[in-house]
Amino acid sequence: MINCKGFPELKNDNLLKAARGEPVDRVPVWVMRQAGRYLPEFQEFRKQHDFFTICRTPELACEVTMQPLRRFDLDASIIFSDILVIPQALGLTVEMHPGVGPVFPEPLQTPSDLKRLEPEGAIERVAYVGEAITMMRRRLDGKVPLIGFTGAPWTLMGYMIEGGGSKTMTKSKSWLLDYPEDSQELLTMLTLVIVDYLEMQVKAGAQMLQIFESSAEHLTKDDFLKWSLPYLKEIHDQLKLRLKEQSLPLVPMTLFAKGAAHSLAEQSTLGYDIISLDWTVDPVEARQQVGPNITLQGNLDPQDMYKSPEEIRVLVTDMVRKFGKTRYIANLGHGITPQTPIVSMETFIDAVHKALYVIEKLRKYAPRKTKLMD
Repeated sequence: MINCKGFPELKNDNLLKAARGEPVDRVPVWVMRQAGRYLPEFQEFRKQHDFFTICRTPELACEVTMQPLRRFDLDASIIFSDILVIPQALGLTVEMHPGVGPVFPEPLQTPSDLKRLEPEGAIERVAYVGEAITMMRRRLDGKVPLIGFTGAPWTLMGYMIEGGGSKTMTKSKSWLLDYPEDSQELLTMLTLVIVDYLEMQVKAGAQMLQIFESSAEHLTKDDFLKWSLPYLKEIHDQLKLRLKEQSLPLVPMTLFAKGAAHSLAEQSTLGYDIISLDWTVDPVEARQQVGPNITLQGNLDPQDMYKSPEEIRVLVTDMVRKFGKTRYIANLGHGITPQTPIVSMETFIDAVHKALYVIEKLRKYAPRKTKLMD
């Protein structure tokens, strides 16, 4: 495996400092799906290259990963890939259909289909992600940290059974009810592969990891605690153990369980360094739920990016004020949407970086304003 030594020295480490709870000179900011369809250069790139061809070709993946960094003053880079490379590595065909999204021509329909999966050798079949990470670390030249990621077991299970994205997850939830033992087998298989996958990413040079439990919103709290949380804990614990045993960097780990605000207190017990919040969660309430020793990430509504620059600045400043300077990473509450104006992204990032100054200025001005009003 590739050793994560000899990379250029990191110049901007605010992201990692925020993850560790250390002082930062400005609030760090990055955006989920920051390399993607809202960028004209990405749209042009996609006219020339198939989506999964980009994911599987390190040079192409690095080029797309660099695109937002050339435009914006971001504090992090996230490797361009997709959570569905894991099902592909397990032997399922995944296609990206224009206007539809990912499609599995032959999804898992009954437990007998589990025998089609091939966990042995799966990590070798996604070695291109590790190659892209190592290449990207060198290409970044220490500009910002590089984030690696994976989908979580329940989210991946959903895609594999539904045959693509789903607004109801009916088939997957039926599996939990009708085939509980087989569901557990599948989730366990995915967990083991994910741990291997994240270990490979750290060895390749990833400096932070994010686990996307994007389909948590489809589970009740009881089902989330039964069918998601134990596997998320296993991923964290097993990976940290392996990294320690091999004297590898104990990189910060972020959990993003979209729609699981009902279980923030439970999420805070799993050991993750950062909990990312969707836009439905109040930052003040979230801090009360998770306590002072976990970094929070988020959580502007992606739809707010369609508002005027003036409105975005007000919303972002208020967001930063609620989260506070310590243990906070600014982000959206989900991925940036394809039609988002470029100026909105520029405004969002600039507003985050200036928020502490603006808040302090308002704080100093407020007493004088009150006195004048009296």
